[in-house]
Amino acid sequence: MSEPLRLQGISASAGYAEGPLFDLDQTVVSYVGKETADDEKAALEAAIAVATSRLTALSEMAEGDAADILEFQIAMLQDDALSSPAFAAIRTGLPADKAWRQALDTEIAGYDASDQDYFRARAADIRDIRDQVLRALSEDGDVQAPTGAILYGWDIAPTRFLETDWSSGGGIALKAGSTASHVAMLARSRGVPMVVGLGTSLARLTGTALLDAEHGGIVLSPSKTEIAAFRQSSSSFRARSDRAGTFLARPAVTKAGTAVRVQVNIADPSDVDLIDITTCDGVGLMRTEFLFGKTLPDEETQYRAYRKVLEWAGEKPVTIRTVDAGGDKPVPGFTIEESNPFLGLRGIRLSLARPEVFRVQIRALLRAAVHGSLKVMFPMIAIVEEYRQAAAMFAEEQTALAARGVAHNMPPLGIMVEVPSVAIVPEAFTDAAFFSIGSNDLTQYVMAAARDNAAVAHLNSVRHPAVLRLIAAVTAFGQREEIPVSLCGDAAGDPASIPSLIEAGLRDLSVAPAQLAMAKAAIADVSV
Repeated sequence: MSEPLRLQGISASAGYAEGPLFDLDQTVVSYVGKETADDEKAALEAAIAVATSRLTALSEMAEGDAADILEFQIAMLQDDALSSPAFAAIRTGLPADKAWRQALDTEIAGYDASDQDYFRARAADIRDIRDQVLRALSEDGDVQAPTGAILYGWDIAPTRFLETDWSSGGGIALKAGSTASHVAMLARSRGVPMVVGLGTSLARLTGTALLDAEHGGIVLSPSKTEIAAFRQSSSSFRARSDRAGTFLARPAVTKAGTAVRVQVNIADPSDVDLIDITTCDGVGLMRTEFLFGKTLPDEETQYRAYRKVLEWAGEKPVTIRTVDAGGDKPVPGFTIEESNPFLGLRGIRLSLARPEVFRVQIRALLRAAVHGSLKVMFPMIAIVEEYRQAAAMFAEEQTALAARGVAHNMPPLGIMVEVPSVAIVPEAFTDAAFFSIGSNDLTQYVMAAARDNAAVAHLNSVRHPAVLRLIAAVTAFGQREEIPVSLCGDAAGDPASIPSLIEAGLRDLSVAPAQLAMAKAAIADVSV
């Protein structure tokens, strides 16, 4: 029997899976070349049409994030800019399959080489598009994974995820991948265990594997002892998950009786369709980047999106973050390319630099505020002048709406605490109506370690004393000055981090909807 092989990566979706490894990187494509370049061109056109039709059929059955992913892929396939290099290569004599692969591999290489995680995560979508067309060109069918398999490879295509039956178990283990990828978001929403960044260069791995996506590891060729220990951990995780479900409808309270508000983070208005408002205390973070796609959104589009969430929440608060573009979230026609985008023109800096875009969002927010309990927060605030400029623009647009007789309300305006300068000197920001700690960026900036880089992931911990000290200081300052303080980063939904956050003084957390039950259960175990 071979020795066990243990690989460590980053958890992208917590859970456990035991099953056979299935190689995602195996490719079976047998294309039969055509007689003329015109025939090759026609074959590629037909394959693109078949792939588009197949994605369209999938999208009609999908919703939320899955539908958005498929619509993006369809739009890419219909974009001549993607296919024109392949058709040009066919004219030089290449067969359709090689021309398409060459053109798409060039595109993928550009995404993979980016220093922005957003673009690297999107490479999986381009690979998916490439393989969809190659499959349509091929006379061979796909090799199907066995039920309950752990899908293992460099990355996984979103359509592969959507076509897989996860009802009988299984998981995902990637040598590369990203916690910010489309598939990672889908895995978290569906409870599929997933680990990324395993980074092995081994060409072939086979046999049974134990995927521990709670702690980010995988064991291959496990011993009987390891299998027994793994099954005990898996059973414990299921028990905790089942127990957590009993807390979902209850208010969050610690063992000592301390009440903790638990709100939800949403990325798209459709997210609320799957959430019972009675199970949460409102929306602690509504991202607005989803609106800023291939074109900048108009005022009415934004107004309708904000209104939908506010009406769903009723009297409970909805905190909407103004567009946090830049960094790992580029927006065509809005953001700019920078050598170090995380330290560049992003968040509120970009909004203030593009007032004609920002004012459209401001007007939509002011108008939507009449439909519920709206709060607005500004991302990436570093100095108080940024807050004051943004607040002044809100006041100007309020005056303009009033002059036109347009219904509106002025919401409380707060700030994200994610730049260390704010966390270190919170007393400079007493103008703000509330603070919302963005633990993802705050931790990244304090520790100088990206959370999606497996080589330094161990440094990126909100539980590091330096990060916790800043969180505690901000929270204590807020209590003294009667400025509400919440935390809306990933740490808020991490059961292992919740005790430290509560001990640091936080009494308001905002989590991903899928983490709501586990967060409440973790709070119930805290002694404070």
